[in-house]
Amino acid sequence: MDEFTHLVIASRRFLYPWATPASTPEAYARYLQYCRRQSVCACLVCRKKDFRIIGVCNLSQIFLGNLKSAYLGYWVGASFAGQGYMTEALDLVLSYAFEKLMLHRIEANIQPGNANSKALVARIGFRMEGFSPRYLKVAGRWRDHERWAIHREEWTESVRGRCS
Repeated sequence: MDEFTHLVIASRRFLYPWATPASTPEAYARYLQYCRRQSVCACLVCRKKDFRIIGVCNLSQIFLGNLKSAYLGYWVGASFAGQGYMTEALDLVLSYAFEKLMLHRIEANIQPGNANSKALVARIGFRMEGFSPRYLKVAGRWRDHERWAIHREEWTESVRGRCS
């Protein structure tokens, strides 16, 4: 918990207004409770060389049955941004989503001004599907979001294209 909350506190200015992760022990406990839901797959992103926590990737509202979809959320600590860690982490999470959970579609909702996040999902094969005004409450305000998504077949093609 301490490593997680210290990373959030150190990254607060970098993350605002895009994300407001748990920054207190109480908020972290609520986050862990949320992560225990069957419809959530929460992953700490840790650096290989020292296993230091550098961010988070979440699949939420995982729907099985005919829908086979989920929502993707993620953030990275300020000192680890722009180094390729999240590209690798999202590839792993999408591999799990499409190959193990057998999902068909993953959606990421991104605020229009978050150029880094949009570039990240575009790099791994997501496409923008639309715009939702006042879609999600972040940092106490309803904020507009762009809907980005990827289907299993698109992800497979994207991975092939990056590996060749």
